[in-house]
Amino acid sequence: MTRHRSIVLAVGLALSVTACSNPADGKPQAKVEDAAPKDKADEATAAKAGSTYAVNSASSTLGFVGSKVTGSHEGGFKTFSAELSADDGKVEGGSVSVSIDVDSMFSDSEKLTEHLESADFFDVAKYPKATFESTEIKAGGSEGYSHTVVGNLEMHGVTKKITFPANIAVKGDQVDVDTEFSINRKDFEMTYAGKADDLIRDEVVIKLDLTFDGKA
Repeated sequence: MTRHRSIVLAVGLALSVTACSNPADGKPQAKVEDAAPKDKADEATAAKAGSTYAVNSASSTLGFVGSKVTGSHEGGFKTFSAELSADDGKVEGGSVSVSIDVDSMFSDSEKLTEHLESADFFDVAKYPKATFESTEIKAGGSEGYSHTVVGNLEMHGVTKKITFPANIAVKGDQVDVDTEFSINRKDFEMTYAGKADDLIRDEVVIKLDLTFDGKA
């Protein structure tokens, strides 16, 4: 009987640890700094890029995973646009830009989505758009990723320079970009803590799986 109780307790503890694990663990963490505006050299480099690609929304996803002490929730954005430029089949020296309709947000809980849209988090009524404009794309990335992307992310009325790794593959008239990394929501002044017995973690995992098609 004692052994049986020990086994049940061990299983219960294992399940508890799994349910409470942080989705950001093991993911690269984006470096966040004060925003750095593009200079003329950046603009000139982007202007020289030979090919322009537009995101294929039907085959692309932009998602996130947030968590509390008791578990995690997945979500994303249904409406967004993006454009990528490359020169001679190389994205190094090119650029990428993304514009997100924040009010197209969804999650695995309707009640949670409503809360995320409120002033406690994204404050969609006041800040309906989020944007990202790259300032640099370079070969080589942390955690085995193929590239490093640097740029300005504007979200919730706050603009920060972020650096994160990504896999970027140019395949003729198509470019695939995928990555998972974490950012700290408090860097963008989303400071709602949650309930005292169920605190919300600061780290949020960003999940990008984007397909870009060449423009005619």
